[in-house]
Amino acid sequence: QVQLVESGGGLVQAGESLRLSCTASGRAFSNYAMGWFRQAPGKEREFVAAVNWSGGSTEYADSVKGRSTISKNYAKNTAYLQLDSLKPEDTAIYYCAAEPSFGLIVQGDRYTYWGQGTQVTVSS
Repeated sequence: QVQLVESGGGLVQAGESLRLSCTASGRAFSNYAMGWFRQAPGKEREFVAAVNWSGGSTEYADSVKGRSTISKNYAKNTAYLQLDSLKPEDTAIYYCAAEPSFGLIVQGDRYTYWGQGTQVTVSS
């Protein structure tokens, strides 16, 4: 079993940055693909970013491409999502997900493990 705990969310103004963290416990996640998803009120969950097991491959949603970075720190069993130039439309609950896989996974239904989410609110 893997437990995921997100942190780093908060209330920021448009144009500011946040770094979200996702710390895994229960098992080392060196062989896990990781992903970040978000869900805004009244909307479906959507893909944000993904990284493969080695950290060598990444994928981003068009809505955050160029202003976000996903990364992994094996020593800390933690994945990160750096969000820059935040916009009000980035307001959502952000979830991290993990799956034992050597691939790059962008589909939410392919992830087994999920965190509880962290709220990001961007004011205009």
